Amino acid sequence: MKSQVNCEGTSNKLNKKQKFKKSAITVSKSKLAVKNKVSKESNDVSVKFSNITHKKCTGTDNWKKFLESKGMSLKVQNNNVNKSNDPTLKPNARNRRGKKITKAVAMDCEMVGIGDDGEGNMLARVSLVNSYGDCIYDKYVKPRETVVDYRTQVSGIRPEDLKTAEEFDTVQKEVADILKTRILVGHALKNDLAVLFLTHPRYAMRDTAKFFCKKNKRTPSLKSLAAEYLQTTIQEGEHSSVQDAQAAMQLYNLYRKYWESGKGNKSRRRIDNCVSEDVEREPEI
Repeated sequence: MKSQVNCEGTSNKLNKKQKFKKSAITVSKSKLAVKNKVSKESNDVSVKFSNITHKKCTGTDNWKKFLESKGMSLKVQNNNVNKSNDPTLKPNARNRRGKKITKAVAMDCEMVGIGDDGEGNMLARVSLVNSYGDCIYDKYVKPRETVVDYRTQVSGIRPEDLKTAEEFDTVQKEVADILKTRILVGHALKNDLAVLFLTHPRYAMRDTAKFFCKKNKRTPSLKSLAAEYLQTTIQEGEHSSVQDAQAAMQLYNLYRKYWESGKGNKSRRRIDNCVSEDVEREPEI
């Protein structure tokens, strides 16, 4: 009788072990399926990021000319390229043109006039450069309303530029993806963000219009700052959003350590304090 009970107990134990093995195999198979699905989705991320090219993108050439005028050359770091398929999450990611998307990027926009009097602003072109002055994004934007004033003498925008331009929603998403988790540099950034209908954390914004605004003085123009601190001339005639973004980035690079030591814009650091503390300017890259 006892032997019969023992046999039944042994068979029950074996059945439990077999069931456990089958469940473990099923779980491992499901995990493998999920992993394959995630890897497939991550490989498709780059498809969502459209090709960033433009026929009038001369940002790198202008930047090199500026450095050559100062007797310097463009430094290139031989860092290992991160081969992540998502160019919006890694500080050392690259766009499809092979330009490095650095931790800090500078942005500038060109606008056209809308409304009855043409005084309303609508985005027509947006450009982004990295810390080295390389243009990583430059696109014209298709108008969503009737353009009353192209402001060509200042904006450089002409009707033919907008005929084959990109849709606003596409540009907005692409720019937002690049700016995510990055430091945004620019001049009077609130105007550029307003026409893009985007927001950016204040702690991650570096606005040269605020930093270089001296006490009891009017907000300086980007042109005057470039002349005073970079000893170069910009915005002679038609503006270039690429060149303006480069100038803003170079201004940021000059005082980057001092600016960042105060946690960006949190401590209201300005050029007045920097001069009074005899902070050494960084060499231009």
